[in-house]
Amino acid sequence: MKCPACDHELHVMEAGGVVVDVCDGGCGGIWFDHFELRKFDEPRESEGETLIEVGRNPNTVVDRSVRRLCPHCAGIVMMRHSYSPNDEVEIDECPNCGSIWLDAGELAGIRERFATDEQRSEAAKAWLDRTVTAQLERARGEDSRRQANARRIAHVLRFLCPSHWLNGKEDWAAY
Repeated sequence: MKCPACDHELHVMEAGGVVVDVCDGGCGGIWFDHFELRKFDEPRESEGETLIEVGRNPNTVVDRSVRRLCPHCAGIVMMRHSYSPNDEVEIDECPNCGSIWLDAGELAGIRERFATDEQRSEAAKAWLDRTVTAQLERARGEDSRRQANARRIAHVLRFLCPSHWLNGKEDWAAY
């Protein structure tokens, strides 16, 4: 299998009973099949330490602006997104097979962000508070404006539809 970043041949490496593909002697990146990264993404998972020091050729230049193709799924462009709620480490993930490509140093960056699951959960909650709460407040304000406009329109319609005010006609009136 070819490296999606530098086109170097990937080598098989075992860490903690999991076989991953690494770009040893190339750009130093790591290919994780679906859900494999979860076994190495925290500092307490000691198996991940062996993957941090993948051999890298200093002459290999990787252009981060180029979209990468999944080496497993022919013709599928991998999606680049943040791994953590803090947007500190970007990863490339295949939308088809769910595999993840990490450039050199990104695994170390992921592992040092959160020491525990609790810290990761707190960071995710803080991110949700920052993004979703602001959107909800905007939506509430918009709903209030819409409700006020609807009241104004209803008030105007009361004068245009006087049948509402006639005795005995309330059942079929507009308001």
